[in-house]
Amino acid sequence: MSSGYLCTMSKDLFSTASEDYAKYRPNYPQELFDYILQFVHEKTHAWDCATGNGQAAKVLAEHFEKVEASDISAAQLTMADQKQNIQYHLSPAEHTPFSNDQFDLITVAQAYHWLNWKDFYKEATKVGKENAVVAVWTYNLFSSEDHEVNKIIHHFYKDVTGPYWDAERKYVEQGYKTVEFEFEHLPSKDFSIELHLLKEQFKGYLSTWSGVKSYIRKVGSSPIALVENHLDKIWSDTEQKPFRFPIVLRIGRIRK
Repeated sequence: MSSGYLCTMSKDLFSTASEDYAKYRPNYPQELFDYILQFVHEKTHAWDCATGNGQAAKVLAEHFEKVEASDISAAQLTMADQKQNIQYHLSPAEHTPFSNDQFDLITVAQAYHWLNWKDFYKEATKVGKENAVVAVWTYNLFSSEDHEVNKIIHHFYKDVTGPYWDAERKYVEQGYKTVEFEFEHLPSKDFSIELHLLKEQFKGYLSTWSGVKSYIRKVGSSPIALVENHLDKIWSDTEQKPFRFPIVLRIGRIRK
């Protein structure tokens, strides 16, 4: 168990970016879900915790009879994908309306570093079935095959927005190696998101960063303007460039 910083409560950092989040955040690869699902004994009920706009929930809905998806952001939930077998809840991860021993799988996509890990462990253990699988994952800083674009990414991340990231960001940078994850460990595996982006999509994705939102709140303007001229010099409006988002997964079982 890590003895480092522990979040004291779930943070709502993305309500103000809910539309952009739904539009510009990348989807997770099917290979990730296939890997997780091989450990799940029954596929009756899943909980996607901190669901955001339902990116993971909509995939789980293809495999489970019923999916419960929760988030503390009402704005995010209004943008969520609607499916017959998904029910959305405005609820913190640590205190839910769910019944005991309800879930076969619990997932937290790109949000575990914002949770109170001890309280989430207690809640997941309560509402999850014995032997239920808990899977949490995150992707770290993305990269391009274009070296000039990579220079912009690293400058923007470290020098421009670096001072404006929340403390929890360090857990993403550390590949979730230092987060508390008390479930019985299952073998993990690394994955990646591979996709091509237009320049406007690239800037749209940057706009969803919590570090960018913090910069705007404190400075009063978007930091993306600081790199737009450089981007325009090396990237035409119609060109698509390839990018890779590295994904790390922590996965385990509930034991009661």
